[in-house]
Amino acid sequence: MPRPSCPRCLRPQAHCLCPLIPHLPSRTRVLVLQHPSEVDHALNTARLAALGLRNAELVVGETFENLEVLLNRPGHRACLLFPGEGAQVLGAYAPAQEPMLLVVPDGTWRKAKKMLHLNPLLAALPRVTLDGAAPSRYRLRKAPGPEALSTIEAITQALEVLEAPANYQPLLKPFDALIEGQIAAMGEQVYRRNHHTQ
Repeated sequence: MPRPSCPRCLRPQAHCLCPLIPHLPSRTRVLVLQHPSEVDHALNTARLAALGLRNAELVVGETFENLEVLLNRPGHRACLLFPGEGAQVLGAYAPAQEPMLLVVPDGTWRKAKKMLHLNPLLAALPRVTLDGAAPSRYRLRKAPGPEALSTIEAITQALEVLEAPANYQPLLKPFDALIEGQIAAMGEQVYRRNHHTQ
């Protein structure tokens, strides 16, 4: 019989993260496009990010029929947070600058690239990227490189750059607890053997 889960954070009831999830305001609107394979992943950080921000939306899919509607938010200019040729490094908003609709694909690099391929509107968006991002605290997933961040970390860092000096670190509290809980569940020895690189 499956363990009862929290309907909001989708974690097992005994490990509900809701008390740690903030409710932060932002000028930036965040749209997370989550690949279906990520929904049931134990480390679903995109959901935590969307729950922790008042001005965020999470949409699950591989192709998005209503993408034009999702990207057309009055008062916001849509940009894709994804590295690549021509990507502009994010900087703080100028005082009168129109805020972004920050579109964030959530999935492995391969799946995120496939989402762009299947959704030409998405691929056509101006791209933005982080410069000198802080190293990832995501100690449980093998990343393609040291600059690779989890979705919640990328969103946190992007907002802190755009909306400086605002502090979005509370967004990472449930993420840190999630990682610690997973390490505790697998046991220190298994974690050290499989994930610890020091």
